[in-house]
Amino acid sequence: MREYSPLNRVNVEPEHLPVMLEETLRCLAPQPGETMLDGTLGLGGHAVEILRGLIPGGTLVGIDRDPQALERASARLDGVGGEYRLLHGTFDALGQLLREAGLGPDGALDGLLLDLGVSSMQLDRAERGFSFRNDGPLDMRMDPGAGESAASWLAAVPVEELSRVIRRYGEEPQAGRIARGIDRYRQEQRIETTGQLASLIEELVPRRGKKIHPATRTFQAIRIVINRELDCLRETLERLDRYMKPGGRVVVLSYHSLEDRLVKEAFRQRVKEGLFLAHPAGLLRPSETEVSSNPRSRSARLRAAVRPGG
Repeated sequence: MREYSPLNRVNVEPEHLPVMLEETLRCLAPQPGETMLDGTLGLGGHAVEILRGLIPGGTLVGIDRDPQALERASARLDGVGGEYRLLHGTFDALGQLLREAGLGPDGALDGLLLDLGVSSMQLDRAERGFSFRNDGPLDMRMDPGAGESAASWLAAVPVEELSRVIRRYGEEPQAGRIARGIDRYRQEQRIETTGQLASLIEELVPRRGKKIHPATRTFQAIRIVINRELDCLRETLERLDRYMKPGGRVVVLSYHSLEDRLVKEAFRQRVKEGLFLAHPAGLLRPSETEVSSNPRSRSARLRAAVRPGG
């Protein structure tokens, strides 16, 4: 984990649509002079608009585990002006990262955004190995330079653990059949690509007219465990009150029931303890207009909370 200083800003990723941007800005309500953090910076779609609201005198801190995302977001933020700092790491290390940035970490933030899941850049690039729609190496690491790839994990995980992961993190009713099929296949041949894994699962669990690809839930489960997504989220939610100033706003965008359940329960518990207030906006979903223009927003759920005082 380190402060990120981009060296090459020539190739800038084409702009992707940030999910529920208007609703996010309404709940975060960035004001000049405030300090806000985007803990899942991605390509900076939310961060650019948050930074605009903080000018003059405010500071945006962006965190991402993907160095490519930091580089591309930096180029976009440069076009806005204002003060920003980008840090390489995961948001469960938020306290340490804020300390390294000279911002606390206790009571440092007026606003915090977590836009969970995989970024468009990661999904759209076959070489990152997140999607079965374009064949590529079975990687799935949000930080390509850290941890174990999905292919390596899949080669070694016991079949019972594989079944548990697919059932728990993918909520896949055919988890046992898929895990046993993968186990038989890998005894003859290592699974190295997204296409291999997707085709195998489609043979094990045929579509039978269903719209969703039968590999969708298994890919989600493997991605979650490779990147410790739910563990990172849980640990961060447990310490939110430490980082927020009185009156500070927290917004979390989730994309599947496991994430949303964690956020819902954590916010409910923090409210019960008196550490946060429920945001009056309640649970928000994307509009029909947004879903039609950005289908990836379809499953999004936005929840927000406010630190008392201020």
